Formats: sequence, C-alpha cells, structure tokens
Amino acid sequence: MTASIPQLPLRDDLFLLGHDDDTGQPHLHRQALALGMAGAVLIDLVLAGRVTLDPNDDTHPAGDRWLRTYTDRPVGDLIADTAIASIHHARAAPPLKVWLRGFADDLYERTRAGLVAAGILHHTARRRLGGLVRADTYLATDTKWAVIARARLRYLAAGRQQPDNHTAALAGLVAVLGLATHLYLNEDTTILTTRLKTIADHHHRPVRDITAAVDAAVGDLATATYR
Repeated sequence: MTASIPQLPLRDDLFLLGHDDDTGQPHLHRQALALGMAGAVLIDLVLAGRVTLDPNDDTHPAGDRWLRTYTDRPVGDLIADTAIASIHHARAAPPLKVWLRGFADDLYERTRAGLVAAGILHHTARRRLGGLVRADTYLATDTKWAVIARARLRYLAAGRQQPDNHTAALAGLVAVLGLATHLYLNEDTTILTTRLKTIADHHHRPVRDITAAVDAAVGDLATATYR
C-alpha cells in the first residue's frame, strides 16, 4: 500500500506524528519533541552505518555511551550531515545524552524549515486580538505522510507485518514520547505503549540505547521544569 511513497527521514515522520493534522499544534512540548528528533537523526545514521556507539558492552548506561563516526563523508541531507560533522569534529567523542541535548537545541525549527522547503508543510500567518497578535501556523500540504506513518505503526502493533528497521525505531520513539494516544487506535494507551516498546526492544542494541537516552533526556527536561 505504501511501497510507491518515498520514505521520509525518521525525524520528519516523528515531527508529523508529533503535531495535530488539523491545527498544526504540537502534541507535546517542543523541546521534548526536538530531543526525540535528535534521537531519530542519530538512529538513521546508525542504521546507515555512519555512526557507532562505544563501548559496545552492558557496563555503561545508555546515556553514558559515546559517539564515533565511521566516516565524515556527507550523505546529502543537511541535518544529517550537520550531525555527522558535529560528532566527527568534536574535540572528544561526545557522550550520547550530552549530544542529544546539544543537537536538539534548534532542531525543531530546522526540521520544520526543511519540511516547508520540501513542500510537505506550508506556512500561514493570521492576526488575532484585533490584529495585535500574529499567529504562525504550519500545516501539512497533504496528510498522507502522517497517515502512512500511523498506518505502519498500526500494522506493527496489530501484528499484521514484521517490523522493518525504520518502523521499529519509530515505534520506540513514539512510545517514550507519549505519542501512542495520537495513533488513534481504539485500545488502551498504556497497553499500546508497552507493545510498541516491546517491539522496539527487540531492535538493534544501539537503537535501543538511543531511544533509552531520549527517554532519560525527556525525563530530565520534565524534572527541570518542575524545580
């Protein structure tokens, strides 16, 4: 059903799933979504064999593993290439959770701008409160992109298809960001989230570690908010 549709980068799928299709409003705090997207950028690079996590053992917590590049050769995607350069040219191999927090800093805006440039989002501006307040809205030009991403996760959750690398990783990120409720499945959100996490936990070890580090970084963000 979706074979003829090009697959978006993982960060773009996550951005679209993180917003309401009709209003363009985010389902969660932008910083939390940006942390998830930073993890998505890194997962795409790991799956492409461009980045690795060291040490590859069970003695270090996920967030304490550090990042290395296999090569600094660009992949032709501006955000991905920026990520490669930030790891390759760092004075010391950056710890995973530290890198996620730093790279997420303006990633929300960069990802949105890329989606606008690609024609997947369009920008509208309107005035409220008698013209005193300008409201900027970004809506999908075609809802097929979010619909396809949701469909892949629905089929996965229902056991109707085997998880590919991309969709399994997306399942883990959706679960830790609390976005399962926005897949619009008629079942208990807690059960669905657990199922998506279980699918993701059978994934590659580095991908699981990145997802766990995103979860921890989002938790740190929530803790800091309430201090």
